[in-house]
Amino acid sequence: MNIIPNLTAADEAASLWAARLEGSVLSAADRTELEAWLSADPGHRGLLSQYCQFSTDLELLLPALVATGGAELPAPAARRRRPLLGLAAGLTLAAAAATAFLLWPGAPAVQHESIATPVAHRHSLTLADGTQVELNAQTNLRVEITAGNRYVRLASGQAFFTVTRDPARPFTVETPAGSVRVTGTQFDVRAESAGTLDVLVAEGTVQVRPADPGDGRSIAPVVLNSGDQLRAGPEGLSRSTLSPAELDDALAWRQGRIVFDGVPLNEALARFARYHGQGITASPEAASLRVGGRFSLDDLNGFLTTLEEVLPVRVSRGLNGTVQVALADAK
Repeated sequence: MNIIPNLTAADEAASLWAARLEGSVLSAADRTELEAWLSADPGHRGLLSQYCQFSTDLELLLPALVATGGAELPAPAARRRRPLLGLAAGLTLAAAAATAFLLWPGAPAVQHESIATPVAHRHSLTLADGTQVELNAQTNLRVEITAGNRYVRLASGQAFFTVTRDPARPFTVETPAGSVRVTGTQFDVRAESAGTLDVLVAEGTVQVRPADPGDGRSIAPVVLNSGDQLRAGPEGLSRSTLSPAELDDALAWRQGRIVFDGVPLNEALARFARYHGQGITASPEAASLRVGGRFSLDDLNGFLTTLEEVLPVRVSRGLNGTVQVALADAK
């Protein structure tokens, strides 16, 4: 495991908790304190897991640490327990990790984790390899990073990736409708239904392999460059190149905004419906009306109010939270 020697307060706390879990039985008060620390930040649980794993790896490196002066073994009586405990008494696990990083720079970080975002919430995280991921609401992600592979399963939702460059370990995002493969770049993937895939490249180059249609045909991989967008669905493939302004608009969800440029009303409502986890629909007569403007994803009521102001529609709200938008003069 590879932990970069840029130690924070969270690193120090995680290393001490890992050492305590390794060598003793926590009291009820200790466990309450640990749970409070884990709940204080979503990243604490993953950090503790990394240091616990590192404690096992560190035993293999302990002879090298001692040989280079990076650590001193305690007295023989203290070594009756596992060597790491004596090491942690005078050298925190985080500091040992920093030293081990210098001695063992080739050991890649490992991560196996499932992440999900609730309705109306976005989340950002850093993967074990340094890749940055931004998740839109109602997104389900499975991360598997090993010594030889970097793999993410996007079961549903939308995510923006800033991938740490590593030519030896390509980074693959798989969705029900196809996969995206890169070695280091910035791109957005949206897979809000099982049969659709939308890939947008902000920087670099990616290779998209749409899923086979199931009729015996095989679809060749498609290479996309910066500004390119590929949409794959039941109706086939469509590819376009966005201007810098259009690219910013398409990625505005990362700042909690959404931009519509003459899209059908039913499509605009579907975007808000997914984000908020509500049934929001348009009547057949109103579905094809066009919507334009920049809106806050979190302000559903403001969006619906604006629709009534700029379009000939009325908004009806059901007791169960559903919303329907219909023509104002409809009976």
